[in-house]
Amino acid sequence: MLVHMTPLVLVHGGGLDSRCWDPLLPHLTGPAIAVDLPGRGRHPAPLGSVTFADCAKAVAEDVDAAGFDEFILVGHSLAGCSMPAVVGLLGDRVQHSVFVACTVPADGTSCFDTLDAEIQERGRAAADSVDAGEPQGMDAALAKIVLGDDLDDAQFAWCVERLVPEAPRLTQDTVDLSPLREHPAMGRTWVRTMHDIIVPPEKQDRFAENVGDCTMIDIDFGHMCMVGRPDETAAILNGIATA
Repeated sequence: MLVHMTPLVLVHGGGLDSRCWDPLLPHLTGPAIAVDLPGRGRHPAPLGSVTFADCAKAVAEDVDAAGFDEFILVGHSLAGCSMPAVVGLLGDRVQHSVFVACTVPADGTSCFDTLDAEIQERGRAAADSVDAGEPQGMDAALAKIVLGDDLDDAQFAWCVERLVPEAPRLTQDTVDLSPLREHPAMGRTWVRTMHDIIVPPEKQDRFAENVGDCTMIDIDFGHMCMVGRPDETAAILNGIATA
């Protein structure tokens, strides 16, 4: 018997690009694409000007190129800030949204507002470098906090090699969650990473409340579960795609 699999569209988090999904992709059993947000990979753009609307347009371009009429939107980490804009642009084509260890600030606030003071200071330094025309990726100390200390040495090194500078407005601009309210029928799942350093479970709980009516699925790993537990993370996504 043929099983219908809704396509998956995978959106990377901050300081990363589509390559962060590479360990997970072989474990998916249906159609899927990993997109690059503007300013990296297949969507080059000046980092200083990239907005959530630009992110939504880039996702829409890749979705259309893949021929997906309807799909499941999967975002990791900072992607939680741009996912509402994708829903706003593509509407009911987004059948379900999956938030993997995401940051989803309260309506009208920014990702930067949710960060601890130490990380805010590092973020200001990164923003200053962008203003100076020299965008920088995360340093090793910050990467250890963001990526997590539960990656083994090879996994951590693999991630560090793929770090890229981030578009500052994606952390500094306020989010508009109204598209989530305007599409109440859209399914939504939260994958809660139980050993997360940068977005601990209790903070994820608050962010999930901002999304509204999430099915919560826990995974016994840290922030980069698609690298450290690709089979387990893929199994969650495969289950949603066949539901």
